[in-house]
Amino acid sequence: MKRILVPAHSDWTQTGRVLARLAKKYGYEQIGQGRLTNDALIAMSAGRLGIRVLTANERNYRRLAEFRAFHWQIIGV
Repeated sequence: MKRILVPAHSDWTQTGRVLARLAKKYGYEQIGQGRLTNDALIAMSAGRLGIRVLTANERNYRRLAEFRAFHWQIIGV
């Protein structure tokens, strides 16, 4: 079965909050936050639905998981 995951309004809101907290903790500037936006939307949407994120981007997802619980797993590249 193929599915498309579309971020809900709450995912966008949660993404903004998480990115603000990441920026404060890690000193991201606007450009750094912009690069995380897509990963954050994926994480927030997956967390809402209980879907596991498979990624090779350990750094971003580890940091996102500090502020919002979601299932994720590192895959080999």
